[in-house]
Amino acid sequence: MATDEAAGPDGPPGALSDDAFLGGRVRAMQPRKGFRAGIDTVLMAAACPARSGDEVLELGCGAGVAALCLNARVPGLSLVGVERQPDYAALARHNARRAGAALDVGEADLAALPAGLRARSFDHVMANPPFLSRGGGTAALDPGREAALREDTSLDLWLDVAARRLRTGGWLTLIHAAARLPELLEAARPRFREMRLLPVSAREGRAAGRVILRARKGRGEGCVLLAPLVLHAAPSHLRDGEDFTPLAARILRGGALLPL
Repeated sequence: MATDEAAGPDGPPGALSDDAFLGGRVRAMQPRKGFRAGIDTVLMAAACPARSGDEVLELGCGAGVAALCLNARVPGLSLVGVERQPDYAALARHNARRAGAALDVGEADLAALPAGLRARSFDHVMANPPFLSRGGGTAALDPGREAALREDTSLDLWLDVAARRLRTGGWLTLIHAAARLPELLEAARPRFREMRLLPVSAREGRAAGRVILRARKGRGEGCVLLAPLVLHAAPSHLRDGEDFTPLAARILRGGALLPL
């Protein structure tokens, strides 16, 4: 993603970067040293099957990049984001204002959503929960990045909150580490009837590093495991520069819907 140094809403020059997504159709300010949205965020937004007029909730919206990418593809959405880190929530609001997007961002923990939000239901919920389990891996030096990457709220609670906020027939779109697929399915099975799973592999023949789950509340049935999405065309990294497969390029640069 293209990056330029910038002074943020409340930050000194260089503290934030002004990053381009979807070939420049979306721009968002993000911390240079904190958690930064990238390919996973764009893929999640691309996999959400929202249509104009739908209401969409993103749990853990960070700086708002996923919601803005979805907004760029599907006009006329009502977007709500929840983010527990105040600095990131402020950035999401700033990025939404700059984009002219109807994104309402609230500061809250998933375990204690405000009453007004608990009273609402949505056509879609998006989520990109922390990939690292408690105690796993090396702690990030930046506290914002550590909070975004390491699980504090259980995956089961993420799925429970998503299911409660969805209307019957609504869809959850979630991206997670492929290594945690057993936990993800265990949490999803009691709450969703129809599930579609898309493994995401960096290159042909490589094990999937990510999995995208699209799950429907209260309708449909069964679980379908799709053929993997391969991101890069070359068998290995040969040179600097992009080598996306045609489908990955249409999604990551052209803003196309990711078919599931």
